[in-house]
Amino acid sequence: MSADPASGLPPLAAYVHLPWCLQRCGYCDFNAHTLRGELPAQAYVAALGRELRRQAGAALGRRLASVYIGGGTPSLFPPGAIGELLAELDRVVGVVDGAEITLEANPGATETARLAGFREAGVTRLSLGVQSLDDASLARLGRIHDAAAARAAVAEARAAGFRGINADLMYGLPGQGVADAEADVAGILELGVDHVSHYQLAIEPGTPLGRRPPADLPGEAAILAMEAACRGRLSAAGLARYEVSAFARPGQRSVHNLGYWTFGDYLGLGAGAAGKLTGADGRVVRTRQEPAPRRWMAAAGGHGAESERETLSASALRFEVFLNGLRLCDGIPAALAVARSGCSRADLAAWLAPVRERGWLEWTDADRIRPSAAGLEVLDSLLLELMP
Repeated sequence: MSADPASGLPPLAAYVHLPWCLQRCGYCDFNAHTLRGELPAQAYVAALGRELRRQAGAALGRRLASVYIGGGTPSLFPPGAIGELLAELDRVVGVVDGAEITLEANPGATETARLAGFREAGVTRLSLGVQSLDDASLARLGRIHDAAAARAAVAEARAAGFRGINADLMYGLPGQGVADAEADVAGILELGVDHVSHYQLAIEPGTPLGRRPPADLPGEAAILAMEAACRGRLSAAGLARYEVSAFARPGQRSVHNLGYWTFGDYLGLGAGAAGKLTGADGRVVRTRQEPAPRRWMAAAGGHGAESERETLSASALRFEVFLNGLRLCDGIPAALAVARSGCSRADLAAWLAPVRERGWLEWTDADRIRPSAAGLEVLDSLLLELMP
């Protein structure tokens, strides 16, 4: 994704948060709320429309290059509501022709039966929360589906016409060995998905697993062995690693996530949704919406819909460009880093010098700034060195 040629602004996307799910998973620290009673689909979509109209001026003439509908479990919403939402985005801001429209979905018979409807509504890419193909592991994670449901979901997505299917897959699960992690990857590859988001289970404070951490989590050596083995299998199957935890077949990289990693702009719509916008004056503002769904619905369309608003300082802006861009295996073009950060090449070179001297960062002959192979393995430490 490149800058808007007419304005010099970054490209614009939209992140839409649909916060309800049937059951909160043991590891989840997202703004997800267990559904109690009837899903207020129409009222929530109407509130999204009000909030979209409030934020529309921030588009500054740009149309949406991608839309990502996350949650929660967005596939709980009926296809008609998703279609209405997408139509409103196009009416109010505009969506570029052929834009990537992603919907998150959880495997399960109730939801996957709707996949053809989502495709007809305009969704072009499906992101399935598979997490594992081992039933015992899924139960320990608090997932409500089993491996058979995950396999059926991929098959039904293909039958519905989806040609962009991502599977989220975890490793480092309680009781998991290297062979188990490899078996999950092998099973996903057999399903023929186009993209895999492969990431380590994180035990976050305040979650059920955080309150009662499993005693049989794999150690560091096992985690490193899992990473190496699984990356090797994905690569051999034709899914190239292009970001720390993302693997894709040719032509199947996530446009929306590439927008994040190259510091593009995005409207944040829905309870708890984050946004990032560049103003006509070049200042960059981060926002977050009110997280409680009912309170957000009541406030949508007014300034009370936001719970946070921060204008990034010069040092924070420079850091965030690289916080995102260095997740990419190929890094980012130096010219893009200069444009997004507002720094000169000389200032960037001086700031990056310590991590380059450690061998963690490369400024390539092709004028890209990227983590070295060693730097990619210690990315958190690299970023700590750069943190303001």
